[in-house]
Amino acid sequence: MDGTAITIIILAIAGVVTVLIYVLKGVLDQLPDLFESARRAREAWEQLTKKNDQVPQPDETEEQPPPVTVPPADDQEPPAAA
Repeated sequence: MDGTAITIIILAIAGVVTVLIYVLKGVLDQLPDLFESARRAREAWEQLTKKNDQVPQPDETEEQPPPVTVPPADDQEPPAAA
């Protein structure tokens, strides 16, 4: 083989290696997003399938209604109309 063919082969191999590195970098850049999506999907599935045995408690920040109080019974008769 002459020098021209060897040069073309070396350039072709370098080009293939460059493309492989570029593709590998693209895949590795997408992995964090893939892991985050998998984590969110797992949390959503766990939340969907877990059994909620507790009655939901109201937030402490919510204002509670005043308790209903019944006045004690008076032994007096109501005032008569005039």
